[in-house]
Amino acid sequence: MTTMPPELGDSRKTQELLWKQIKEQGHLPGFSNVVQQIVGAMQSENEREFSMTRTVLSDPALTHRVLRLANSAMYAMFGEINTVSRAVMVLGTESIGHLALGLKLVDSLATVSSTSVGVRTEMEKAVLAGHIARQVTAQASTRDAEEAVVCSLLHGLGRMVVAFYLPLYWEAIQTLTAQGNDESVAVVKVLGMTMVDIGRLIARRWGLPRDLIESLHDVMPQTGEPLDHAGWLAALSTMSSSCARVLCDKAGDDEALAAIVDGYADMLGMETDTVLAAVSAAREAARDDPALARAATVQAVAEAPESDERRRDATPALVRGVADMRDVISTINTSQLMTMALETIYKGLHLKRAVAFLRNRKEGKYLAGMCFGEDIEHLAPRLVFNDAYQPDVFHAALANDKMVCVKDACDPAFRAKLPRWWKDAFPTVRSFIVLPLTVNRHPVGFIYGDWDDALPVALEQGEIAALNELRALVMGKHGPQ
Repeated sequence: MTTMPPELGDSRKTQELLWKQIKEQGHLPGFSNVVQQIVGAMQSENEREFSMTRTVLSDPALTHRVLRLANSAMYAMFGEINTVSRAVMVLGTESIGHLALGLKLVDSLATVSSTSVGVRTEMEKAVLAGHIARQVTAQASTRDAEEAVVCSLLHGLGRMVVAFYLPLYWEAIQTLTAQGNDESVAVVKVLGMTMVDIGRLIARRWGLPRDLIESLHDVMPQTGEPLDHAGWLAALSTMSSSCARVLCDKAGDDEALAAIVDGYADMLGMETDTVLAAVSAAREAARDDPALARAATVQAVAEAPESDERRRDATPALVRGVADMRDVISTINTSQLMTMALETIYKGLHLKRAVAFLRNRKEGKYLAGMCFGEDIEHLAPRLVFNDAYQPDVFHAALANDKMVCVKDACDPAFRAKLPRWWKDAFPTVRSFIVLPLTVNRHPVGFIYGDWDDALPVALEQGEIAALNELRALVMGKHGPQ
């Protein structure tokens, strides 16, 4: 017989215990740790596209998913897209952010789903609801598909949280429901609050966007005025979650599914048969979803770390990135082009880090701006040096307007050519490159990249040619300072 948890029906005690459990066990692994970074990139007032690009590039699986979406039939009019920075321009930071949130949530749910049958079951329903939302929005082109998917994934957040952090409460709810009580009544009797309340508490704690939080409630079927965007999201996520529960709990009761869909189709501005077809397609698509397989984790893409093959010829990757730049150079601004250039170098050459330095003539200094890579953001404020000529490798590259690849910075004969700011910032770096950016022979900045490897690195001729073309594109866009 299940041991009933203490303080049944006391919402204050429920919340106290929930926060205590979260403090002891941590938030859902792999999701809440990155959600603020993703949401921050979505809401950033400055350099939103660059912030989102950096967030995506920090996760190989997410990089793969973004590029796959950007090259899907939906965006075929834009041609082949090879860089995340261009994908962000095409899809928009909102869509990319919602895609990232959805992927991270699925990853985290799959990680914890092996802890109990209850968590596993709720995770399966959430993922299936996401599939249903995606298939439905494919028929409603005016709506944001990725936002709808993540709303549907999160619709059952309260249920997943209770099953994961409060298992005794969860068992008590299941016991009361099995005895014939309505589940919503059983939830309030046990928790003193609804699953929606729990879901919204967690969503606010994570700092999720307002529209996502607002969608976390059940919308009853109704007729009347057309729904606004928030109402449409809530209705879709309610229907998707309801259908997912039927498919998981009742082995796909067709009559129950038809009744649910018939109640919501008009609210969504769609025909019942169209929505039913979408639900059926979602059920088929979900069968191949690794998150629904009986495995401990989800792998959005089976991938080996790129660094394992880092020094394979990078020319094709660089050429593809340069092609992206060339395709859009007439329609984007200098900042966007610099983002694309920095990404192309960073990913193409498999660098440890890449930094764009810009010259501030008023201050007489070169300052680090955009940067990709590990542990680079906290270093950026220290990456500053005077623009007055010094006999070092950076000033030499800028003065001569020639790309420099330092193969072995550890060579004692070369150490005198390295400035102190660089030695202090990158004491373990052995090989690095400097791509000067000049207009009419006047330096305006440079791109820096390095490898943190024990073996020295040299560039191939094809790589050099592609990098020189990239440099020419950036300089052609950059006006005199």
